[in-house]
Amino acid sequence: MDALVTGGTGFVGANVVRELLREGATVRGLVRPSSDRRALAGLRVEPCEGDLGDPASLRRAVTGVRVVYHVAADYRLWAPDPKVLYRVNVEGTRAILAAAADAGVERVVYTSTVGALGIPKDGSPGTEDTPVSLRDMVGPYKASKFLAEEVAREFAQGGLPLVIVNPSAPVGPWDVKPTPTGQMIVDFLRGKIFATLDTGLNVVHVRDVARGHLLAAERGRVGERYILGNANLSLTEIGRLLSELSGLRAPRFRVPYAAAWLGAACMEGLGRLTGRPPRVSLTAVRMARKRMYFSPAKAVRELGLPQTDVRVALRDAALWFAEHGYAMLPSVTRMAAA
Repeated sequence: MDALVTGGTGFVGANVVRELLREGATVRGLVRPSSDRRALAGLRVEPCEGDLGDPASLRRAVTGVRVVYHVAADYRLWAPDPKVLYRVNVEGTRAILAAAADAGVERVVYTSTVGALGIPKDGSPGTEDTPVSLRDMVGPYKASKFLAEEVAREFAQGGLPLVIVNPSAPVGPWDVKPTPTGQMIVDFLRGKIFATLDTGLNVVHVRDVARGHLLAAERGRVGERYILGNANLSLTEIGRLLSELSGLRAPRFRVPYAAAWLGAACMEGLGRLTGRPPRVSLTAVRMARKRMYFSPAKAVRELGLPQTDVRVALRDAALWFAEHGYAMLPSVTRMAAA
């Protein structure tokens, strides 16, 4: 078996699976019995039912595998019990890496996030070497991924041939759930975004992120991390691009930070009473105080990371959401030809 992909039913994982299959690889997927498997429907993937909290299932999953892509994570900016995030993201990472080490796999690619990296105070894009500490992490998701990266580096230092990749904000097909960035696109297409915050993020086509995983396995230096990103854009710029592609009106107003914080606090309070995730979490608003701008130069230079035009990435995401019933597009033909 060429590869094991954990988290293959998720957004990035499903695209990693597709890239592997496109290369002719044989792929096994670690899937929980209760997982939504729509993103893998019709693909030639060998399912291995298990869980990051079940060491026996992890040993079965890595048996006979050459490369492990550990993409799985609990990606929630709000959870009723934040300890679950640490259990999955930190201890689950420790468990799968221990199983991979025991099995003697040839290479491991661990999927982290740019959220675990530092952001320069002068406003310049962050890099893999920007100083950062656990104190800089906003919310339990980022903190758990920061600690998981430390676990991954410990294994690399101990001899596991592991490479770390840090995707920024991927957009594109197969965002089934969808992710927070994907939901922003869906909300735009539904006409639900009338205002934005003064913030920004690094946007990248999910296909490039998936390709970056394969390139990291092939060319990445053990113990190193690579930012898988592309264009740094403000939310205003993203809205303008989506408007140009779709013909829909871009948001015209900017929400003051204090108003956003108050609204998120109310939504979280309601969420704690009902158990339902808030539409906007306090963590998301706190994250928005910093522009999440990063440089993918190292990955481009050392891995050959593709840099698909961000307009294509946004177009492909919007078309996929429209084709799968998440939103209507008034100008699908125009967008397809853009």
